[in-house]
Amino acid sequence: MEEEFEFGFTEDPKFSVERYEEMIRNHDQYFFDAQAFENIIDYYIEKNDPAKALQVAEYAINQHPFAAVFLIKQAQLLAITNHTGAAFAALDKAAMLEASDADIYIIRGNMYESMERYAEALENYEKALDLAEETDEILLHIAYVYQNMGDYETSITYLKLCLKQNMENQDALYELAFCYDVLDNQEESVQFYQQYIDTEPYSYAAWYNLGNAFTKLGLFEKAIDAYDYAILIKDSFASAYFNKGNALVNLEKYAEAIEVYRHTFEYEQPNADTYCAIGECYEKLEQMDDARAFYKKSVKMDPKLADAWFGIGVTLDFEERYFEALHFYKKALDIDLTNADYWFAIADAEYKLGHIQEAEDAYEKVVELNPMDIDAWLDYSSILYEQQRLTGAIEIISQAIKNNPEAAELYYRMVAYLFAKGEYNEALNYLELALSADPEKHYILFDYLPQLQENKVILDIINRYSK
Repeated sequence: MEEEFEFGFTEDPKFSVERYEEMIRNHDQYFFDAQAFENIIDYYIEKNDPAKALQVAEYAINQHPFAAVFLIKQAQLLAITNHTGAAFAALDKAAMLEASDADIYIIRGNMYESMERYAEALENYEKALDLAEETDEILLHIAYVYQNMGDYETSITYLKLCLKQNMENQDALYELAFCYDVLDNQEESVQFYQQYIDTEPYSYAAWYNLGNAFTKLGLFEKAIDAYDYAILIKDSFASAYFNKGNALVNLEKYAEAIEVYRHTFEYEQPNADTYCAIGECYEKLEQMDDARAFYKKSVKMDPKLADAWFGIGVTLDFEERYFEALHFYKKALDIDLTNADYWFAIADAEYKLGHIQEAEDAYEKVVELNPMDIDAWLDYSSILYEQQRLTGAIEIISQAIKNNPEAAELYYRMVAYLFAKGEYNEALNYLELALSADPEKHYILFDYLPQLQENKVILDIINRYSK
């Protein structure tokens, strides 16, 4: 007959684990009280060993058949290990023993949520809200469900309730920023975080999210102030340094941005995005060797980062090494085929290399992907104009105007092409349209066809609009 030992709750949790493992080794049968079993299960959960934790739960249920807590633990572990049916069954048993335990409904809600059965998830979370003492995490889960259902307004309501319960809930702070972002409601986001900071001035997460909202509104100076507060409260906050660097880039303060980006390396491992951002700053400062060195570090770390490959191309293009630049532009394009900027750079490099057909094809792609790119339309038509293909150039500008009816530059260019083709009346019609759109830009016409500066009819029309 096996000997049975009893171990009580007074013992050290580590001792409980040791005695449990000894029991398994010896194939003995020891008795543990409920608290000791909970400690052992928690130990294996923390060790990320759900299989062993489940085994302990089985022992616990056998020794304490009327303790709902072990059925709840079992359900949790079964859910983690994707045994959903068995998890639901364990929860049903637990509910028969202790229907007022909020954890039953939280776990059930979690499972329904992951199964995308949102109505049932909400029903269980609402039950849990009535039973639980601390409800901020439940409110957060309800907010997640509404997000998954695409109802961001309701999600915001629950996130605010969550923060009312627990001002320290970081996840709720970040999720709130996400919801405002999706709704493109940065003004309300700023308002919320400013009010929140009035109550919790030392919340680095709130200052950080406020900085992000200001950034999205284009208020970069204010964003930098907010990031500075976040960094002041938590000086190891790498993301705040990174976003502050981005804000400085938007203000064209590239040298300062480089310093700030470098700060992130003190608090987290260097990553490809930061190397790429530093490379871009050096590029803007026209320090191409430094730029290229950082772009190369970036692609070495992440060969799938298209912007870094593209950056290497830009530095070579700047040095008029167009053939090499093209190679790197195409590497970027392989990763991101629908990036209009990459196609534009390729078109320009092909043109500079004298590959006219390839340049045309690439410009065709740019305007297909981004019909609002005025410069691309102008450059595309320019290639045709240079080859005396005036009808083609006019057709391209005509398409451009259809897509960008407000762009005065396109009308002025059309005037130049129509004059060059000898279609004077049509040219004068377009000149009127160009001057109506923006009389200040009439110099574009003379840049393209300097001889028109001698044309009295044109000068009279321009003077009429300029006055």
